[in-house]
Amino acid sequence: QVQLVESGGGLVQAGGSLRLSCAASGSRFSINAMGWYRQGPGKQRDMVASITSGGSTNYADSVKGRFTISRDNAKNTVSLQMNNLKPEDTAVYYCNAKVVTVATYNYWGKGTPVTVSS
Repeated sequence: QVQLVESGGGLVQAGGSLRLSCAASGSRFSINAMGWYRQGPGKQRDMVASITSGGSTNYADSVKGRFTISRDNAKNTVSLQMNNLKPEDTAVYYCNAKVVTVATYNYWGKGTPVTVSS
């Protein structure tokens, strides 16, 4: 079982920046990919950014050029630097970890809220 603990959410004005962090613990296997998802009010949970253990990254089109994901494999941490935040970025942000053995297992943090005021 993998435990994920997020930190760094909060309230920021449009154009501002926030940095989210997530620490993973308890995994018996290597974590293949880590990432961030978000769920706005009345919306589904969508991928924001992900990064593999090899450093390959993937971003949602809406955040490209504004958000940067990074990972420390030795510490099992992942961070999301969010710049030039917009009101539409307001959501609860969830950390995700994928462990692939004979199947793919997804683990989730409890979420951290981000509110961007206009």
